[in-house]
Amino acid sequence: MNSIRRKTSKGIPTIPSPAADVSPLQDQLLDEQKQEIYEAFSLFDMNNDGYLDYHELKVAMRALGFDLPKREILDLIDQYDRDGRHLMQYEDFYIVMGEKIVKRDPLDEIRRAFKLFDDDQTGKISLKNLRRVAKELGENLTDEELRAMIEEFDLDGDGEIDEQEFIAICTDS
Repeated sequence: MNSIRRKTSKGIPTIPSPAADVSPLQDQLLDEQKQEIYEAFSLFDMNNDGYLDYHELKVAMRALGFDLPKREILDLIDQYDRDGRHLMQYEDFYIVMGEKIVKRDPLDEIRRAFKLFDDDQTGKISLKNLRRVAKELGENLTDEELRAMIEEFDLDGDGEIDEQEFIAICTDS
């Protein structure tokens, strides 16, 4: 399928059809977001046929931060299925993911990021949590440096970062 490979002069994928009802959406997406949608589709289109089946669609959506229940994914496939093969093509994936990204609540994103830090589900980011994340990111930080990070944003002085403190960090408030 050649349409998935079309790109703008900046190399950013674009919807190759004259989808007038989608152009306002396209204007709201950052180039980086458009690229992420394209890369997710390309990466998880395992057989490079220009379509995603249920399993490919599920992991592509999850890679973009959307973990939908099976029924919702099947409903999406049915909604955009043009030929009864139960597949989603790139143009439709772009529309679906673009809408989801534009409508995404920034606070939900921050809360999801908080949960990535709070892997022990205590409701707080501890030195142990921060140490793990730094290690996963390949950052070689001392406990002293990590404690300094916590102290800078620990508004209630309990030695840990709770969700509200994390939201304040991320929203610069």
